[in-house]
Amino acid sequence: MLHYIKGTLAIKTESGIVVDAGGLGYEITVPANSSVYLAKEGESITVFTAMIVREDDIRLFGFGEKAALDTFHKLITVSGVGAKAAIAILSAMPLSEVHQAIVLEDAKSLTRANGIGKKTAERIVLELKDKFGQLEQAALPEGMESSASADGAAGDSRTEAVSALVALGYTKGEAVNALTAVKEKDLTVEEYIKQALKRLF
Repeated sequence: MLHYIKGTLAIKTESGIVVDAGGLGYEITVPANSSVYLAKEGESITVFTAMIVREDDIRLFGFGEKAALDTFHKLITVSGVGAKAAIAILSAMPLSEVHQAIVLEDAKSLTRANGIGKKTAERIVLELKDKFGQLEQAALPEGMESSASADGAAGDSRTEAVSALVALGYTKGEAVNALTAVKEKDLTVEEYIKQALKRLF
């Protein structure tokens, strides 16, 4: 199994790259926004890889960061999500936003990826939110608490405001982003909601 390939970016294709390593050209499918895809031809790169073997196909998928490779492996464990769909998700948004969408149960954001419908996005959130739970604090914008922290701080006005906005039909991600933009502190729940709604309209 190839864990990574270090070599020279020889060619860019529509769906990936060819890396020249030791005189061999490795064709690798990569996310469109990956750092290795954005590198220049002739540049030395390291690609973290996953080899997917099927009856009629053997293909390498690559990533510029090990964290992206780990996320890819988690995504393809979800029923109905293959390697192509996982690459589409990782191409549609930065890795941090993928993590944030999952931990905030923001399935709507995942549907920005080509071929990812509402049901598939919801299944990804359902099956992976616990696996990404330890990343939740890092994924949340500064000043916001995770749902786990909120359990121990029921009086947190921002957390209650998030729940209220979700009840109004906004996604958890939209609610968090709107409230992050509210710089005032120690407001009541109602005041936070009013300020957030101004940013959501």
